[in-house]
Amino acid sequence: MSEAVREAPKKERPEFRNIHVTELSNYRMPLASIVSILHRISGFMMFALLPFVLYLLQQSLLSEMTFAYLQGIASQPIVKLIILALVWGYMHHFCAGVRHLFMDLHFGLDKLSARHSAAVVLAVSLSLTALVALKLFGVF
Repeated sequence: MSEAVREAPKKERPEFRNIHVTELSNYRMPLASIVSILHRISGFMMFALLPFVLYLLQQSLLSEMTFAYLQGIASQPIVKLIILALVWGYMHHFCAGVRHLFMDLHFGLDKLSARHSAAVVLAVSLSLTALVALKLFGVF
């Protein structure tokens, strides 16, 4: 072997580690991953609260008096915020689900298209939630 091959400096190999919880603030996730994580959170939120929402629906259908009682509770500002969180969860989950269906059909799989579709999901879901918020808080 020649001298040059023996004395060639060894290249530093990159070190890949798992990310610890304390390092999450230093890790910059792409927009598509944020939309994906929010899709999972919104799906869990809707699944976990479904029995409660169905119970409220059942109670509201019992009589006019229970409906008026629940309507009075729903008119409170903190309850409106909870309703708005549920509306956002539904809107985001629906829009992100449509995005995933298009990706399952092999549309928008390249990096730029995925970034654009993630931004569209966020913009559409937040816009629809803002419209519902305006209606919920009596602006129109």
